[in-house]
Amino acid sequence: MLDYAALAAIGAVIREGSFERAARALGITPSAISQRVRGLEERLGAVLVIRGQPCLPTELGRRLCAHLDRVALLEADLAPRLAGQGEAASPPPTLKVAVNADSLATWFPQAAAAFGRATGMLLELMLDDETHTAERLRAGEVLAAVTADPEPVQGCKTTMLGGLRYAACASPDFMARHFAGGVTAEALRQAPCMRFDRRDMLQARWAADAYGITLAAPTHWVPSTQGFLDLALAGLAWGVQPVALVRAHLAAGRLVELPPGLRVDVKLYWTAARLHADALRHLTSAVCAAAAQLADGQSG
Repeated sequence: MLDYAALAAIGAVIREGSFERAARALGITPSAISQRVRGLEERLGAVLVIRGQPCLPTELGRRLCAHLDRVALLEADLAPRLAGQGEAASPPPTLKVAVNADSLATWFPQAAAAFGRATGMLLELMLDDETHTAERLRAGEVLAAVTADPEPVQGCKTTMLGGLRYAACASPDFMARHFAGGVTAEALRQAPCMRFDRRDMLQARWAADAYGITLAAPTHWVPSTQGFLDLALAGLAWGVQPVALVRAHLAAGRLVELPPGLRVDVKLYWTAARLHADALRHLTSAVCAAAAQLADGQSG
């Protein structure tokens, strides 16, 4: 049998980043934390925590933390019955989820709020590009993910959510300065654009679909969905924006959609561990319901 007190110590060290903060979180001394971690490592004959600033898990340590997360969710289902038997109430578990920034800025908050109201449980959201969130699930860092990766994940179920629609936009001032003669392939090569990070290929995809070019324009790097929108409104550059965020700005004329008005859809999926836990069931239901309303926020 695994020593769950020691596992809890390892989980706290990884979550908090240090033995000292883990000790405060668990209400015990740093020495006790160290003894529990070292004792389990000696028992298993393997290093579980890479000591540093911050402390990081080894592969086995990560897997053990993932196991602990699953056990915590299953125990939460038993909590009401255990409370009736005189067992002290424990803090609500935290469900770890990977989500992309644009979903978090548009439709995912509705799902998170519905989940919180239904369960009273906590969420730990890990931001990553939608093409890479499933990797966090495969690594055992999270129990569910909003992802653009349709490939199966062992031990998980994947549900199609729909598409997040994007429009290429710029401010009227930017359009006047950089596209006075119209939006052409040559003008697109000269006009500054924005990218979220090196993995963001939406601007290149739009340019290839709309004008048949390989985009190699001056680039501003903006790793924030809100920053992407604010900088487009300020006239810094053009960029591909979630339609749900820019629809009102387009209607008011604060942003202009680049011709030919081509929209780009990114298909999203919900991949969650096949774990018979009420928390995952509630979250899956909330995510699917919120995603079902995407079309209403993207029409027009």
